[in-house]
Amino acid sequence: MKIVDGIPVWGDPVLEDAVKQMKTVSETAFQVALMADHHVGYSMPIGGVAAYQEHISPSGVGYDIACGNKAVLTDMSGKELRKNINRIMDDIFAKISFGIGRNNQEEVDHALFDSAAWTLPAVRAKKDSARNQLGTIGSGNHYVDLFTDELDRVWIGVHFGSRGLGHTIATFYLEAAGAQEGMFTSATLLHQRSNLGAEYLELMELAGQYAYAGRDWVCGKVARILKAKVLDEVHNHHNFAWRETHGGEDLWVVRKGATPAFPGQKGFVGGSMGDISVILEGVAHKDSTAAMYSTIHGAGRVLSRTQAAGKRKGKMRLGGQITRHMMERWLEDEKVVLRGAGTDEAPHCYKRLPDVLEQHKESVRILHTLTPVGVAMAGEKEFDPFRD
Repeated sequence: MKIVDGIPVWGDPVLEDAVKQMKTVSETAFQVALMADHHVGYSMPIGGVAAYQEHISPSGVGYDIACGNKAVLTDMSGKELRKNINRIMDDIFAKISFGIGRNNQEEVDHALFDSAAWTLPAVRAKKDSARNQLGTIGSGNHYVDLFTDELDRVWIGVHFGSRGLGHTIATFYLEAAGAQEGMFTSATLLHQRSNLGAEYLELMELAGQYAYAGRDWVCGKVARILKAKVLDEVHNHHNFAWRETHGGEDLWVVRKGATPAFPGQKGFVGGSMGDISVILEGVAHKDSTAAMYSTIHGAGRVLSRTQAAGKRKGKMRLGGQITRHMMERWLEDEKVVLRGAGTDEAPHCYKRLPDVLEQHKESVRILHTLTPVGVAMAGEKEFDPFRD
């Protein structure tokens, strides 16, 4: 951990623009911290944690409200998975909806649709489309992965959030609050007892229930495709706000691209498509206190999507381009079967997860190391406004 401009920061290198964003956030927050997978986000950096006494920050939570990870341990063996991996990945890619504006191929109902929160103006017209979209994955860095652990047991892992519902909620309340446009703007704040603040909190919770229900459905669907029994699960948001007590203060703790990691609390943290992922748990340490019991949510990008694609000057492409061949060669070497995905999600675009975890070694303990066997993501050239 380093202290940079008064902010506890993890990571090497420390990214100047992300610290600049966090410095602006700190001007109105009670306490802030920046995780090792940090990079620039809208208003508040990905990997940022900010706490407020009486305010909630829609710009801090971001557009993909309740984006998160779920991992499920099954009774399937790695040997059986590898034997059938191509057929299994074909089934997953065919039976689960990846991409923008997609509806679930199956009708899915859930008790969350009985909530009175659907009568609020921000979401009143969104209920039917949200119902149709429940259990869809989206695009960007959202995925369904199949892993094996150190005992060659099969795990299912998913990463996505509240889809168009969360984006609708965020857009409505950011506009209602008069949020400034731009990446390096002040945090948008709503008082918890204001009408807008109370409504936002109610709908943030609804989006959280929706995201949890979607990840539950997808993991259940994949388990059925595998014909496997679920033995255990780890589930957590990383774009959300929780009411917590830190240092004797009751606070709204906003984590954008940061995973809650209280002592003994388990989390699933994914790497890139060609790298390990982990099941971890928080441990008590002074770093934990400084991070407000938070840790990374992934490896963190080293190339933006624009940099991965490269820039054109006339007929020439300048620097940074990641080709399909480069991505496929990496996955071939790691024996990972891929369905979909664009080169902007290639392993070359991300830090190596073990290096990032090393920065938080005092505050988390690795319980299981998960090696990817199959990865499914939306196809090339899919733009996802809902991703974190």
